[in-house]
Amino acid sequence: MRLGGRIQAAAEVLEDVTQRRTPVTMALRDWGKAHRFAGSKDRSAIGNIVLDALRRKASIGFRMNDDSPRALALGATVFSGGVTVDEILEQTEGDQHFGAPLTDDQIAKLRGQIELETAPESIRADVPDWLWPAFETNFDEDAIVEGAALTERPPMDVRANAIKATREQLDQKSASPTNISPVGMRFPPVEGFGRHPNINADTDFLTGKMEIQDEGSQIVSLLVAAKPGETVLDYCAGGGGKSLALAADMENQGEIHAFDIDKRRLAPTYERAMRAGASIIKVVPPPAKSLNHLRGRVDRVLVDAPCTGVGTWRRKPDAKWRLTEDALGRRMQEQVKVLDEAQHFVKPGGLLFYVTCSVLAAENEAQVYAFLERTEGFELLSAGEVWEERFGVDAPKPWSSDGCTLTLTPASTHTDGFFFAVMEKTA
Repeated sequence: MRLGGRIQAAAEVLEDVTQRRTPVTMALRDWGKAHRFAGSKDRSAIGNIVLDALRRKASIGFRMNDDSPRALALGATVFSGGVTVDEILEQTEGDQHFGAPLTDDQIAKLRGQIELETAPESIRADVPDWLWPAFETNFDEDAIVEGAALTERPPMDVRANAIKATREQLDQKSASPTNISPVGMRFPPVEGFGRHPNINADTDFLTGKMEIQDEGSQIVSLLVAAKPGETVLDYCAGGGGKSLALAADMENQGEIHAFDIDKRRLAPTYERAMRAGASIIKVVPPPAKSLNHLRGRVDRVLVDAPCTGVGTWRRKPDAKWRLTEDALGRRMQEQVKVLDEAQHFVKPGGLLFYVTCSVLAAENEAQVYAFLERTEGFELLSAGEVWEERFGVDAPKPWSSDGCTLTLTPASTHTDGFFFAVMEKTA
């Protein structure tokens, strides 16, 4: 496919996403099935345009003075994809697959006629209007920088599985060591119409020497600081990514109970643990009563709570524009529920960890302080001290509104957005 066909295809996918509210992964898959002639490079290029357009949907719409799917695709190709207007004009001349030629107005807009600096702050940050006050409250004068950082293309990080290999032993020449995690390797964000390597077919992955895991997720797993021989409960384990990281940090000694209320989300953990050689992981499918024998006996309970996923907007940009106040409210109710349930498993002197992949205070600090108010016998500890112990004083610093809890962001730590808090059971 030529450039014009790729842009037009991206516009068709964007129409499916923005007007029919189809999830972007499904929309891209459906387009690919309906256009079998498109090669893997074409599909990758189209996907890049679509994701770039969704990451910067508000700001591109403002700069183009048009938020139609075609305008978004054109704007993403130029403003994010690095293609010049002259290249589009040259490569689409006479191309019937491109549709109508660029108008003079579109050319002017693509050349920067409207400056983004003149836009309202929420548009400059590409944050939904209704959510902007929460961003301002959380990040104050850095709110625009933090929002804009969530519009960048993300890197791809992998974690060396210490049960089988160090990161120096991985055969990943195009990756470099992560800045904070001592077990991570990073493939830089793709440029232009490029794509990341297929890690799932890599020998290091197939032999269990590494797992795909964002550095932020690696960091919060390391902050749990689980020790060999301890008993750990991963209460919202999902696909088991953090359980696997904990097993490696524990030198595969002790017990990890990986539980999730959704057995479908939990299913991949069986195969992943086997491949990683993480024999201390015991997958515990629902119902929750299967965990009754652990009540009051667990050294460290990790609650990776269900959340809005704001911290992962770089990877799932369509979720940004689907998020509603009602959905946020439902997630907050779920967070209250899982914290109240999980605290019963912590033994006296044990630790309860609360983690989300959100950067919203309502899902993070507010939940922790509300839990401490309604629950006797728990004390908030300083996660900042744990950070310095694990990563040193010179490592990039996450956000902290209270000196105790931590918020990782693409702007501050160059990771996905994560929140981390640790509480000790004192009675």
